[in-house]
Amino acid sequence: MSQEPLPPDLPTYDQLLNELKSIRRPGLADLRRTDRPALRAAAVAGGFCDGPDDAPAGIEALLKEAVRRLGENGVLGRAAAHTFGLLPDRRGDAAADRRKLAAAVYGVSTEGFRKRQERDVMEQLAEAVLTVLRERLGFSGGQPTGGPLPSEGPYEHEQDGPRGQAGHGGQAGQGGQGGPGGRRAGQEPPLRVDSVPVDARSTFTVHVSPIELLRDIEVLVSSENVYLEMSKTFRPTVSGALRLAAAVRDPAGEIVDDVLARELAAWLRAHGRPGLPVRPGTVVPTSSGALAARGVRRIYHAAVATPEEDTYQVRPETIARAVGACFALARAERDRYQPALSSICFPLLGAGRGGLAPAVSATWLRWAIRDELARDARWRVHLVVRSREIAEAVGAL
Repeated sequence: MSQEPLPPDLPTYDQLLNELKSIRRPGLADLRRTDRPALRAAAVAGGFCDGPDDAPAGIEALLKEAVRRLGENGVLGRAAAHTFGLLPDRRGDAAADRRKLAAAVYGVSTEGFRKRQERDVMEQLAEAVLTVLRERLGFSGGQPTGGPLPSEGPYEHEQDGPRGQAGHGGQAGQGGQGGPGGRRAGQEPPLRVDSVPVDARSTFTVHVSPIELLRDIEVLVSSENVYLEMSKTFRPTVSGALRLAAAVRDPAGEIVDDVLARELAAWLRAHGRPGLPVRPGTVVPTSSGALAARGVRRIYHAAVATPEEDTYQVRPETIARAVGACFALARAERDRYQPALSSICFPLLGAGRGGLAPAVSATWLRWAIRDELARDARWRVHLVVRSREIAEAVGAL
C-alpha cells in the first residue's frame, strides 16, 4: 500500500485499484461513457483536468504519467501501457489483444499473465498514481512540503525512507526496510544505539532510521535481486529509498539522472549480463550520487534475492557471502579515497520480500561481520533497521 497519507478528500489506493480493474476490459473509450470518480478526482487534484467534461483526457494523461513513473522502458511500465492501451497505436485494441501484448513483455502465456503478473501491474500502477499526486501536491507524510505547485510535479520519492514496515513488498529482494523522505504518521524519530556487541571484542552501531537519512557513513549497502534491478522509487524498500535519494534533480525537483540505476545498468552491459542473473551474493559498487552531500561515498549493491513465481527466495548463506564480498570490495577500494574508507552500513538483507525473519537475517549478518572484523578490525560497522521492534527482535536494545 502507499506510504504517505494524502488529504482525506483524495482517492485511496483501494479505490484507484478497483477502478483500474474496472477499465481494463472496456479500455480508455469507456471513460467517456462511465464515470470513474476516484480516477477523476485524482486527475483533477493532479492538475490533469478541470472537471467532468475533460475528465477522460485528464485520466488518460494521469495514467500515462504514472506509467512514466514505473519506467516506460521497464517491464512494469511497458506491461501497464499495453494493459490499458496507453500507446498511441494501441488505444483501440481489444482487451484480449492488449493482454496478449502485456504478457509478451514478461515472456509468459496470456493465461499465466492474467493469473499472476497482471495483478502486480495494476497494483503498481495504482501506487504510481498516488506517487504522481504526492509529487504534484508537494506532500510528504501528509503535510505540505512547500514543493512545486500542481503544474510542476517534482519527484518526491525514492522513498522508503520511512515508508513502509519491514516486509512490505518491494522489488525482488530489497531488504524490506522502507525508504526515503516520507514519514508515517506517529513514527518516532531516528534512534542510534552505539556499541552493540558482535562478540567479546567487536561492536557495531545500530540505527533505527530510514537508510537514506544516515550521514557520514562512507559505504551504504543496498539489497537487490540477482538481476540487479533496483526497486521503483515509490516502493517501501532500501533499494528504492537509496535510488531516490541518490538521484540528481533539476531546480523543479524532477530527476535528471537516475544515478544508481544508470551505473548498475552500465556494469551489467560491461560484464555481459543485461537481462541475466548474477550469482547470489555478488556485490556491485556504484557512486553515491546526491547522497555524497550526506558524506556517503559508495553504494554497494548486494544481489541476495532470487525471483520465484510471485515471490523471492533468499538463502541465509547468501547473506554471509554478500557480507564477505562487501568487505572484500571495501578493502580493495579503501585507499582510493582520502581519507581512506573506514565505515560501512548494512540493512537486514533478505528480510523484506526475501522472506527471512529479521532475527534470522540479523543472526547471519552478525556472524559474517564478526568473521570479517576478526580479519580486519579497522572498520566501523553499522546496522540500520526500520523500527524499535525490529531492533529489539535482533537483540540490539
